Amino acid sequence: MPTANQRISEYVLDEKIGGGAFGEVWRAHHHVWNDQLVAMKIPTDPQYVRNLQREGSAIHGLQHPNIVRAIGFDPYADPPYLTMEYIPGTSLRPLILQRNLTSTQAVAIMRQILSGLSYAHTHGLIHRDIKPENILIHERALKEGFATEGLVKVTDFGLGKAAVKTNVGSIMISQEMSQEAAIAGTIDYMSPEQRSGAEIDPRADLYACGVILYELLTGERPQGTELPSDLNPQSPKYLDEVFRRSYARLDKRYATADEFLKALATVGPPPLPLPSYGRTMPPLPPPMPYAGVATSPRHASPIMDSGRLSCPKCHQPVEANDQFCMQCGVQLVPQVRRCRKCGAYPDAADRYCIFCGDTLVPAAISRV
Repeated sequence: MPTANQRISEYVLDEKIGGGAFGEVWRAHHHVWNDQLVAMKIPTDPQYVRNLQREGSAIHGLQHPNIVRAIGFDPYADPPYLTMEYIPGTSLRPLILQRNLTSTQAVAIMRQILSGLSYAHTHGLIHRDIKPENILIHERALKEGFATEGLVKVTDFGLGKAAVKTNVGSIMISQEMSQEAAIAGTIDYMSPEQRSGAEIDPRADLYACGVILYELLTGERPQGTELPSDLNPQSPKYLDEVFRRSYARLDKRYATADEFLKALATVGPPPLPLPSYGRTMPPLPPPMPYAGVATSPRHASPIMDSGRLSCPKCHQPVEANDQFCMQCGVQLVPQVRRCRKCGAYPDAADRYCIFCGDTLVPAAISRV
């Protein structure tokens, strides 16, 4: 069993920060650079070494701000270990249990989860055990907001598998099946096809994301036909449909994480800003009149606080052209401008949508 102050490779174990029946996760520091912290996963059961080998191989090369990065790996050392970046903070579970997340925060968290999964799926990897315990929230998120890039990370790919046909492994539960037919994962987050032991594809992870979205909005797991807004009147109605499409039979579910992301980005709260990657924009057309469309008059105009513009609800800084507060989501203008093609929210002076490049003429502005 690993112990505090034990040296493993370049690192010295500080304290255990997680674990289960098969292994433990320790915070550790570099033996020379004391401020360099990592998380080390160490198996305590010989049978878990195979999972460690699978996880180490799976996350090697996955470089994405929403996936915990692998730093070192030696399944043949004594003890075997997987070294990962250390994320100070908590898993998503305590935030769900507190039941004080807003719908805007829930969407921001889910968008980062889906962004990481989209990257993993694109690189041929299905997680198979998406649940709140495997979502890490950096402590900075409580100050900077859950929409800040890289503060929500997917971890624990120990049950991950390549998105090709393979035999289903036996890890956690069996439900009166033979060991060869047992299924891997956590039952409350398993899609119907995963529970039955059938072959799965990336849509199994999206089903689990639907369960998590429901929990973020209500504090409870879905049961029966109740929708998020049935339990939480503050949950926007549009998220009911997003949940319904994710928590559905395989043929009716979102086909990809990107499709799930698009549903969250094009309706409701403003989307996270997307990089342009050096896109060359076409020449600007002649000036055009502002074509915003009136929305609900129940908006809150920014206020001047200590020489800066602030949100009147959460008092976080806002920009002069912001239509929504990026922290709490409150609408700051009486008229909201929106691109009909991609659903983004351009500034009043924009002639082209900075997200999709579409020309912003009056016909391209949609009602919200």
